[in-house]
Amino acid sequence: MRQASMEKRTFSPYIKFSRDEWRNLREATPLTLTEAELATLHGLNEQVSLAEVEEIYLPLTRLLNLYVGATQNLYQASHRFLGYAGEKVPYIIGIAGSVAVGKSTTARIIQALLSRWPNHPKVDLVTTDGFLFPNRELERRGIMHRKGFPESYDTRKLIHFLADVKSGKPEVIAPVYSHLTYDIVPSEQIVVRRPDIVILEGVNVLQTSRSASGNRPMNVFVSDFFDFSIYVDAQESFIRGWYVERFQKLRETAFRDAKSYFHRYASLTEDEANETALRIWEEINAKNLKENILPTKQRADLILQKGDHHMVERVHLRKI
Repeated sequence: MRQASMEKRTFSPYIKFSRDEWRNLREATPLTLTEAELATLHGLNEQVSLAEVEEIYLPLTRLLNLYVGATQNLYQASHRFLGYAGEKVPYIIGIAGSVAVGKSTTARIIQALLSRWPNHPKVDLVTTDGFLFPNRELERRGIMHRKGFPESYDTRKLIHFLADVKSGKPEVIAPVYSHLTYDIVPSEQIVVRRPDIVILEGVNVLQTSRSASGNRPMNVFVSDFFDFSIYVDAQESFIRGWYVERFQKLRETAFRDAKSYFHRYASLTEDEANETALRIWEEINAKNLKENILPTKQRADLILQKGDHHMVERVHLRKI
């Protein structure tokens, strides 16, 4: 009987934790965020509580702090062996997941918490939105309707950015994207100056199957530069509901700005907005999730599995 049960056991590359098991790994990690600070970090339709920070994000940043320290020691050992004093190399964390799943909030909370550790106070956050092709280029290529899909990103530019960051260049420039105008802002840029940690957040950061042009494989992937990667996960039905809820709130706020690319949606009734959001979800975001984003989940070092109300219910940590 024991042998039969052993034969049915399937291998998993992950250690799986319930919420209670994960929060016990916090140990003595102090809570360094206040309610007021947390309020500036969560998304439009996410109300992340301090309890969520204590039970999920403090254990996670404790783990990351240990990993960062170990990686820093490894680089120092390599430099001693090679006989030169090299520049410090930033630790790069990739955060992936669907539109509306809460990646940006996760990234901002992790950034805020990690920056409070004394051994790596400088933590920069960059989103891959800035590496989307400008709208005029998307229109020229006939893929404006596939914005957010892998082929809509200037992947080579993103890889060059990461290579420069990882090589320790004094200053590296990243483009800026405006969610209001739905386009790259030519007059703005993010300057990354030798940070201790860089967090790169985007839907397709773990994707490997195609090149920037979509017609031939690439030899180098964005994820090759990651020291650690996180996938924010949830049932599609939850994510779809969060997307519709966010669309409704944007209809009442940002869409009312005349400069908004989606200003035309501000005049929709609640029912019309609900129908429009569901159509956009099914035609674009659900398709991108199933074809490109979800297949990369198993490449992540850690998976945050959310239930309803954006609360993390389980954590999967890749075995070392």
